[in-house]
Amino acid sequence: MDTMPKLQVLVVDDSPVYRKLIEHTLEDGGYAPLFAKTGNEGLELYGQHAPAIVITDWMMPDFSGPELCERIRGQARRAYTYIIVLTSISEKDNVVKGLAAGADDYLTKPFDPGELLARIGVGRRTIGLHHEIEAKNKLLEEMAHTDPLTRMPNRRAIEEWAARQLRGAARHGFALWVVEADLDSFKNINDSYGHGAGDRVLQSVATCFVSGLRAEDFVARIGGEEFVMLMTGLPFAKAQRIADELRGGVESLRFHFRGTPVRVTASCGFTDLRPGDTPDSAFERADAALYRAKHGGKNACVAAGA
Repeated sequence: MDTMPKLQVLVVDDSPVYRKLIEHTLEDGGYAPLFAKTGNEGLELYGQHAPAIVITDWMMPDFSGPELCERIRGQARRAYTYIIVLTSISEKDNVVKGLAAGADDYLTKPFDPGELLARIGVGRRTIGLHHEIEAKNKLLEEMAHTDPLTRMPNRRAIEEWAARQLRGAARHGFALWVVEADLDSFKNINDSYGHGAGDRVLQSVATCFVSGLRAEDFVARIGGEEFVMLMTGLPFAKAQRIADELRGGVESLRFHFRGTPVRVTASCGFTDLRPGDTPDSAFERADAALYRAKHGGKNACVAAGA
């Protein structure tokens, strides 16, 4: 039994005769029709149901079909809608106005039911292509913001997220902490056991950082063995404790490569949001604290100075 939902088609026409004709045609074609008698009713139903296809009469009591096209096209954030304008023979000279207003196709009254279904079929295929393009664009966007090895956000993603969080923190006065972490002597693992071993370490560390943070926090791999975390709404003592727990989580990881037990540690530097900060200035301060952790013996977590 076919359980696939029927494609919704919104019909905007003030003629009860044509609404009934279109209803029979759509139901015979396996579509789910919605009906409106005016342009305003049509916009209301469009807002509620977001139908993939709209069929609108040229003349309506409140405003014209081309005006409806323009208003639908003005809702740019919605998925693409295929619009067919119905015109009478005398209005056919104005078809170009409808197409310019955003209509995809037109059909003259009286219409042939088979032709209407054929044109809706074109619309259905067009909608399908738009969905495929949107899905591919979304995938490309995700890839542009994702580190392929660890599947966590990358530098571009953390920079964009940090900019939004910094604006929000400055506006609403909540605390924001930036933590930079760098694996100690990571090059030795790649040199001694190969890049495959290094990749396993990075993936495990990424999992450790993700599991050690709250859902509202953010962590990204920004390159090589470097990671950045943003934590919001925490007092200094708690931010310091979490940063040190993240460091300790890395230290507790255990690896065996070529029969040899391998231990990994990380150094961390962290800082709070300060007046006038940009993502770069906050990252630079955290990086300076990380530098002190590295040169103070590694496997440590250091806060930025005043």
